[in-house]
Amino acid sequence: GVRVYVDVVVNHMAAPGATSPLRGTAGSACDPLAREFPAVPFNRSHFHVDCLISDYNNATNVRDCELVSLPDLDQSIPHVRRKIVEFLNHLISLGVAGFRMDACKHMWPKDLEAIYDDLDSLNPWFLYPQFAKPFIYQEVIDLGSEAVSVNEYTDMGVVTEFKWCLLIGEIFGGQKEASALQSLTKGGSTEFLMPSAQALVFVDNHDNQRGHGAGGDTILTYKKKPLYIQAVAFTLATDYGIPRIMSSYNFTNADQGPPADSLQTIASPGFESDGSCSDGWICEHRWPEIKRMIQFR
Repeated sequence: GVRVYVDVVVNHMAAPGATSPLRGTAGSACDPLAREFPAVPFNRSHFHVDCLISDYNNATNVRDCELVSLPDLDQSIPHVRRKIVEFLNHLISLGVAGFRMDACKHMWPKDLEAIYDDLDSLNPWFLYPQFAKPFIYQEVIDLGSEAVSVNEYTDMGVVTEFKWCLLIGEIFGGQKEASALQSLTKGGSTEFLMPSAQALVFVDNHDNQRGHGAGGDTILTYKKKPLYIQAVAFTLATDYGIPRIMSSYNFTNADQGPPADSLQTIASPGFESDGSCSDGWICEHRWPEIKRMIQFR
């Protein structure tokens, strides 16, 4: 069966828009400028003081100020923690297997640990083992030159290893010698990468394939298909980390949404004779070369 891992954003709330109130997809109204989110409820007392992140060499600035003007929640406040835990436990009751925790770099590890400690076991109704805990992987962009380190988060769960994207892009893109692949194994990774058991590895993700986050032009995507297949094949063949495979849709600008009809309803993919997708969907996970490599893990 399919296991669902929800991409959870609990570092911040929605940024102010052109009009007020803003409305969520379920119809709830909010006023981000006034820090009023009555559907939760959150008010100004539940946020850090207004300031923008300006110094990535200052961990307090990174964690207590706003990421691109997004109102920054204070997870040390019991009410904020409680509402986050209620949300995550509700998702667990619906049968999810775990969470991708967005923007962990911008939250204090001790606050995240307190939240994780209050999570329920997975719902056995969905055939999970009794008392199984949700699988959590935390987004922390760390290329080794800033104040916040992935090592602050590895005791609490798996962490994204963005240096993998950079290194594998440089090697298969021809910027580094092939011999550098030795550094992308359990035995050769100690100098560059976090411990294998805590590392989530991937060639690209939804952000850096669009030029956001870390890596820039070094990142390989479906748009460089032969090199991309080689990089994903190596990621699945090596013994380092927990691999994640990207599944995309075609885009020509970074803000473009998925294939949709005239009413902006997301369109289903078509399928070719070899099982790959069509109609604007890339579905890298269905490419025969990648699909066959999964058995190595």
